[in-house]
Amino acid sequence: MLEAVLTQKNIKSGVKITIKSVVSVVLIALACGLPQIVHAVAGVQGGTMWLPMYLPVLLAGLILGVWWGMGVAIISPIVSFIFTSMWSNPMPIIDRLPFMVVELCVFAIICGLFSKHIAKNVWLAFPAVLLAQIGGRTIFVLLVAIFNNFTSLKLSVVWTQIQSGMIGLYVQALLVPMIVITLTKMINKEN
Repeated sequence: MLEAVLTQKNIKSGVKITIKSVVSVVLIALACGLPQIVHAVAGVQGGTMWLPMYLPVLLAGLILGVWWGMGVAIISPIVSFIFTSMWSNPMPIIDRLPFMVVELCVFAIICGLFSKHIAKNVWLAFPAVLLAQIGGRTIFVLLVAIFNNFTSLKLSVVWTQIQSGMIGLYVQALLVPMIVITLTKMINKEN
């Protein structure tokens, strides 16, 4: 979406990169900070229920497109893991980290594929988020099933966590598109 808007406004390539970099850093910071806030307010189970890191990554795919969204998807859980390892229990845990990186990349890829079209039809953000959530969660489960012998993650635990995270997915399926619609309206008002 952002690429289409910047191109429409004839923004130079270097400025586009700067804008996308700033947006990426903000979304990465949000992806690392939101889980800390949710855990402080709602406890450890709050993260499993609300899935706070997903929201900024879904936004990154929709706003920034596939490649920049994937950058946010890869960097966010790794930075979160590094920072939280310094002063507490790492989030996400090391066994979950590679699976989560792949899952978040699927979110970014699917949402990113819709990104250019959302600039023309913001309502496409709704199916983009739903498809991304289904695709990402499915890939996560499949990878855990495939690599079950090499990880401490058990499919039964992952399935229970997916079920408890449904409320977070529902909220994000509404909230993320509404944020994108609001941003698009704000950007278009400037024209």
